[in-house]
Amino acid sequence: MGWGGWIVAGALLLSSELLVPTDFFLVFLGVAALGVGGVGLAGFDVPIWGQWLLFGALSLVLLVAVRGPLKRRMPAGDPRVDDTLVGEIALIHERLAAGATGRAELRGTQWTARNDEPTALEPGARVRVERVEGLVLHVRRAS
Repeated sequence: MGWGGWIVAGALLLSSELLVPTDFFLVFLGVAALGVGGVGLAGFDVPIWGQWLLFGALSLVLLVAVRGPLKRRMPAGDPRVDDTLVGEIALIHERLAAGATGRAELRGTQWTARNDEPTALEPGARVRVERVEGLVLHVRRAS
């Protein structure tokens, strides 16, 4: 893959982190891809196997050396959000398999909801918010 492909892959990985709750993994994969693209852009002719090896090594080093310390320095989130949403009843809009993530409505707003039930939740199901992680509601069937 040429350097341009690595740059595009890196940009896609970085932007995917904003859309998918991956707990801060895709950022480092994206930075590693941008790094491989930068090596190619600098004029170094690395064979494809070397590019993939460099990508893997950079990803691993960044994940191990940077992610942990960076996550420890970041605030855990706004506790007021947790306090105000936990226990609330939301409405599921699409079928959610056990452990799956989908859309739910709470207080008139669309949220990302994760099904913490061992069984699927059907559209229209009423669920209770058990906890909040970032902008993801962890829900269980309301009893």
